[in-house]
Amino acid sequence: MLLVSEPNLGAEEKTALCEVIDSNWITMGGRVRAFEEAFAAEHGMADAVAVGSCTAGLHLVLLALGIGPGDEVLVPSLSFVATASCVHYTGATPVFVDIESLSVPIASLRDASAKCTANTKAVILMHYAGYIADRAAWRAFADAHRLFLIEDSAHAVGAGRVGLFGDAAVFSFYGNKNLTTGEGGMILADNPEILDHVRQARGHGMTSGTAQRMFARIPIYDVTMLGFNYRMTELNAAIGLVQLRRLGMWNEKRETLAREYRVQIARHCPGVELPYSDGWHSAHHIQPVLLPRGADKGDVMMRMRDDEVQTTFHYPPIHALSWYREQAPTLCLPRTEAFAQRELTLPLHPKMELWQVERVARVLAKALSRTNVAMS
Repeated sequence: MLLVSEPNLGAEEKTALCEVIDSNWITMGGRVRAFEEAFAAEHGMADAVAVGSCTAGLHLVLLALGIGPGDEVLVPSLSFVATASCVHYTGATPVFVDIESLSVPIASLRDASAKCTANTKAVILMHYAGYIADRAAWRAFADAHRLFLIEDSAHAVGAGRVGLFGDAAVFSFYGNKNLTTGEGGMILADNPEILDHVRQARGHGMTSGTAQRMFARIPIYDVTMLGFNYRMTELNAAIGLVQLRRLGMWNEKRETLAREYRVQIARHCPGVELPYSDGWHSAHHIQPVLLPRGADKGDVMMRMRDDEVQTTFHYPPIHALSWYREQAPTLCLPRTEAFAQRELTLPLHPKMELWQVERVARVLAKALSRTNVAMS
């Protein structure tokens, strides 16, 4: 079975984990700090804060920016549910924004502007599939409306850009991401006050860290804010340090595979569309395609699986999920819904070879042909 995504884990990661175990120090120590520093440098930033997940990172950033009850936060519906859930954690209200178009499945500036109110305090911008949204346009939008701009960079780790254009950016290291630590996330921000706040809040709001208390002559601490257990372990960080060294090479491989997909889909799959134009700045986290209108996506997925090619979809719109639908039963985001209905995610990861891209395209063409026969 050719999988949609597959982590690259091997001897170096095993060695790194053994070193942590042998050290007898497994949480919030020197490796976590080293990972933070290395990740910040990789992205052209001065500092970073490691956390237990991207969801935790988004939650902490919102709290650090003072988002709370009565506030509204603009969020994309074409994202993983955590993008909206973290807003609810603060007591604020997520306001769902439609995508720009089927070819640019990133939040629409026009729709975002139309949904701003006196209560709107922030916008979370998700770099869908790893493609980086328009830096200048979104920074100008946030400044014009006096909003905090948070980059949900779960798909965009190591996208080859220097710095960030939001007030903070949050990354994911889940098992299917370009860089994985199993579970984990990282926060980048220019403002050191934001990083100081999230660094304290991730560890129960305590004024001293685990290592500080371990080596202090008198291990004391205070709690000056409501905090959380959002810490990263030394084991996660050790894997992350190994993975980070190979991230650039892996992302280059992803880009090569993504370019080959454009060639092979055009050759074998007429009627199948690829979002974004060639040349977009991207980490190429996933490979989305749009099936022809009227194609039975479920049938295509089953037929491709029978031919040992796994597929999935990103994502069911958040506003259409049962818990969110109950809160806004009449909400309609036509472009998001149309995209989600047709989107299919094909395999894309550095373990793949170019010949496998052609294989996927041929299997997709075969599945569509059989589906069309069945539909007729």
